[in-house]
Amino acid sequence: MTGMLGLIGGGEFAAGCEFDAELLAASGGTEVVVVPAAAAFSNPAKVLATATEWFKGLGANVREVPVLQRPAALDPANAAIVRAARFIYLAGSSPLHLRSVLKETPLWEALHAAWTDGAVVAGAGEAATALCDPMVDPRGGAFTMGLGLVNDLSVLPHAERDVAEGHKRTLQLAHGTLALAAVPDATALIRDPDGAWRTAGRGIVRVFVAGVERDLSALP
Repeated sequence: MTGMLGLIGGGEFAAGCEFDAELLAASGGTEVVVVPAAAAFSNPAKVLATATEWFKGLGANVREVPVLQRPAALDPANAAIVRAARFIYLAGSSPLHLRSVLKETPLWEALHAAWTDGAVVAGAGEAATALCDPMVDPRGGAFTMGLGLVNDLSVLPHAERDVAEGHKRTLQLAHGTLALAAVPDATALIRDPDGAWRTAGRGIVRVFVAGVERDLSALP
């Protein structure tokens, strides 16, 4: 048993993402710890301000863990905050930077341990892709190493367009048992503590294995 996991396609902290209230309730707390590393090059202050306003409306406070570069992820004080958190949220548009900052650090170990102990973890947009292994490389659609909170799953965020046409190379490269989940904005692919997957929000999540569309039961 782990905590709940939310892989959100994008459009986070805005109308349509009312599923965040469910994630918050599952955490059993009223604080959301936001790690803005994936937004390091795209106005992390704005991400935090938007998150703060959104969760205020849901009755929760946002606490920033100021991790934008790798040295901050090596700081025991930041790792301790994440380890004690009940709801950890990652957001931002740079999955490769997020991976380079967090992989094999005390902060990542703390996040994994917190999730294993029942904390809720959410990743939005490109941050959701980095939580999985492998993840889709935004530079060309091939696969590369992700953080591996969930294995044998890759997420295509912002999947509003035709998946077969817009992500042709990625689908062609997805062999074996690897599941590829196309998740639109304001839509969450949620893994419950018992390991079952479901969706929430305004869009439809599509799952592909070896190029063939499947249902959620194909997810690892």
